Amino acid sequence: MTFEHFALNVVDIKGVVNWYCTHLGLTIANQQRESPYMTFLADSTHRVVIEFYKREDELAEDFSNRHPLTFHVAFVSENAEKDKQRLLNAGASFFDEILKEDGSHLVMLRDPWGIPLQLCQRTVKF
Repeated sequence: MTFEHFALNVVDIKGVVNWYCTHLGLTIANQQRESPYMTFLADSTHRVVIEFYKREDELAEDFSNRHPLTFHVAFVSENAEKDKQRLLNAGASFFDEILKEDGSHLVMLRDPWGIPLQLCQRTVKF
């Protein structure tokens, strides 16, 4: 088995997709133009990693009140401090950060809709 994608039902599908493409460098790999607006986003390797959609008949989880360790979307960062500042300027909010003994820098943010994002600048990449 090969991992294909992770999916989230969101309230503001257009806003979320635009923000993730503009500020996290994701691109639209496939998009349904009518409800539920299933939109598959790919990372810089062109691999689909996440799907956002908007289903009115199902719950769109509000992660803004949940601890980010319950769920978060993690991105590799070559410069976590610089990316943290850039994303904060784009409407993200700060939650926490860890400077590990091995030199790794992990930053936990929330996107403008409360979805937890982690920036991972790891000394030993995996």
